[in-house]
Amino acid sequence: MPAPALHLGAVVTCSHAGPATPTAPFPRVTVSGQPIVTTAPPWAVTGCALTGSAPPCVTGQWVTGAVRVLAGGVPVASMAGASTCVPTGTPLLPVTAQPRVVVT
Repeated sequence: MPAPALHLGAVVTCSHAGPATPTAPFPRVTVSGQPIVTTAPPWAVTGCALTGSAPPCVTGQWVTGAVRVLAGGVPVASMAGASTCVPTGTPLLPVTAQPRVVVT
């Protein structure tokens, strides 16, 4: 399914509205003037609002990304890709990304 590629400036949150930031964007490829993100590095989650007996989200990882577009031999992360947060197992939620580059 075609979807916008994620980049350093994309707005991504955990399922509990905690902002997520890629720990290692891929600097050799840029979109909208910012490095893209592949599925390899984890995302740091800060400010997860999960309360109660379960611990809050700390990191997130893209599990699937683009099928046909690679950067450095690794799939590019996309808004349609699957992800998971640790330790909750809930997904990361991409809110906005650059609109010009769509990957499949």
